[in-house]
Amino acid sequence: MKFALEDFFHYLTVERGLSSNTIQSYKRDLTQYQLFLETSLELSHWEQVSRSHIMKYLYDLNDKGRSSATIARLLSSIRLFHQFMIREKITTQDPSLHIETPKKERKLPKVLSSDDVDKLLNISAVDPLSSRNKAMLEILYATGLRVTELITLKVSDLHLTMGFVRCMGKGSKERIIPLGDLAKQALEDYLEGPRSQLVKRKQTEELFVNHHGSPLSRQGFWKVLKAVALEAGVMKEITPHTLRHSFATHLLENGADLRAVQEMLGHADISTTQVYTHVTKSRLKDVYRSYHPRA
Repeated sequence: MKFALEDFFHYLTVERGLSSNTIQSYKRDLTQYQLFLETSLELSHWEQVSRSHIMKYLYDLNDKGRSSATIARLLSSIRLFHQFMIREKITTQDPSLHIETPKKERKLPKVLSSDDVDKLLNISAVDPLSSRNKAMLEILYATGLRVTELITLKVSDLHLTMGFVRCMGKGSKERIIPLGDLAKQALEDYLEGPRSQLVKRKQTEELFVNHHGSPLSRQGFWKVLKAVALEAGVMKEITPHTLRHSFATHLLENGADLRAVQEMLGHADISTTQVYTHVTKSRLKDVYRSYHPRA
């Protein structure tokens, strides 16, 4: 069973050109699936897998408290893998056909208020690391970049004179996002000296580096964000995606066009962007209840 999985991962890398993070996600999902089939159901060949086996796996995930969103993602990985095995003639049937995807609970993204964003971005750039932190958070809120997109930005991706940043998003799709004046200023300040002090003599193309001068990791950024939020006194739960959510919500609240926000976020489907219109509606209701005398 393991060899078919290795072939599938090779196919995702070479033919589909997926990112290493996406492939790692498929590996986690399908290794877990294979383990259940081998240990709990005692299967040894993919041809033995039936629809009822997959259903047992999904029920087991549900019993363990996995969310419907997680189960839906795992089922999507399983479907893609079984379709691959049919094409490669590893198996003759697709047991994942006609299995209904569980409906995802629609959770509205958590966003910061404008006041909380101001607190978070009010960093005194007194040394190279604080200058870097200010530049990182300013560009994240100014552009709505994903964290992976932020930490893989190269110095050459910045076009400060023209006021935009070039980003390679999911599926290696390029997008151009405008920069506001405050983000431009924070980036210029960081590039004028602090970044060179962090990089020292290393040849590093990445824009944001750690104190060793190496590219910043996702975990490194997460630690920075938590530390800055704590110091700023932002009491709301905050994750690396919170500034992206806040960027989109605040734009729509101030009258931005939904299609323009979709393009800046790099969403393939506008229905993904529409979730932010639900956020703005729920915030309007809160304001109405709080301030209307007959609410």
